[in-house]
Amino acid sequence: MADPRPRLVKFETQRSFALRLVLATLTGKTIRVSNIRPSSTNPGLANYEISFIRLLEAVTNGSAMEISYTGTTIAYKPGLITGCAPGRGASGGVIRHELPEGCPRGLSYFLIPLCLLAPFSKAPINVLFTGPGVITSATPMGDISVDSVRTAILPLYEQFGIFNNIELRILRRSCPGPGGKGGAGEVQLMFGHQVRVPKTIHMMNPGRVKRIRGVAYCVGVSASNNARMIDVARGILNPLVSDTYVFSDVSSAPLIPSATKADPNAKRKLGIGFGLSLVAESSTGAFYSADVASPPEGGVPPEDIGRQCAYQLLETISLGGCVSPAAAQTMLVLMAMGSEDVGRLRVGKKVFATEEIIDLGRDLSQLGASGWGVRDADAEGEDLIVSIVGSGFGNVGRKIA
Repeated sequence: MADPRPRLVKFETQRSFALRLVLATLTGKTIRVSNIRPSSTNPGLANYEISFIRLLEAVTNGSAMEISYTGTTIAYKPGLITGCAPGRGASGGVIRHELPEGCPRGLSYFLIPLCLLAPFSKAPINVLFTGPGVITSATPMGDISVDSVRTAILPLYEQFGIFNNIELRILRRSCPGPGGKGGAGEVQLMFGHQVRVPKTIHMMNPGRVKRIRGVAYCVGVSASNNARMIDVARGILNPLVSDTYVFSDVSSAPLIPSATKADPNAKRKLGIGFGLSLVAESSTGAFYSADVASPPEGGVPPEDIGRQCAYQLLETISLGGCVSPAAAQTMLVLMAMGSEDVGRLRVGKKVFATEEIIDLGRDLSQLGASGWGVRDADAEGEDLIVSIVGSGFGNVGRKIA
């Protein structure tokens, strides 16, 4: 007699924690993650990982989680991705998710996994991120800015036939606070295009870069910082691509409560800084992004930020392929969740050889997805062609293709 209990897929360490929960939810597999920082002075789940678990519970129905007493082990049984029911309650169908003070991760840590779940939801997803822990800029931990998510990752969903009613609003900007933690920004994600299964893609030609766009932002500092960053970045990029335009966004620093005995209503500014986000688009629809923000401790002039971001963008383009390192995981996951057909993607060798991509291939294999086929793209051997057969898991909540 067959065992009625679902097979438990086991993972170890906190690496790719959010992505593993997303993959388990998409495939419907029960997982257990153990050895989460067992030897750290603060063992177990971090505050931002617990916050992501709460976000996952908010957009799903029937999910069950068991966390050990020390927080070093979690068992997760996924439920149905329901999204946000419109018009119910005082919120009007908007999930308000507050990030705790002291969160060191940028908001892209939450946005990118949430966008992977959104096309497979039963209803549209509408989430408002607020709280003293929201950082909209790039962070020292390697998270990209919300601007890059909006301009370099969300447009790639169009390749999979997902392009309607998708909007990412930055209502209040913020940079990393003292120690790289907290920012008090505010961002709203509205994802209203649900599909049965994503389209099969064949991105084999990277094309030539035809335009460069960007956003220079400063929070609570002089607007001249933006002009200085833009001037240096354009000086490097204009001789290579004439169609280069960088927007300037100036905003005041967010205020958060800082009550004292002397003044219970006192507030303090948080998230002060500046940064630059650049995105290059090719003639075939490939996007390459770069992100640099001022460090929380300061001491870096805007000219250095603009120069570093421009060179980082050129380095990303030089890696080759049709996808940048920041968007590679998103593309490969959507290909693996597509219809049962072979999709192909051209990827630079240095992009494919990163630890994140190798771990993603292993995790998908453990969760029942098909393996990847890899071959050289041409005789020069600079790029690879990754072939993936879609698993066909698709959106069980959507009955019409």
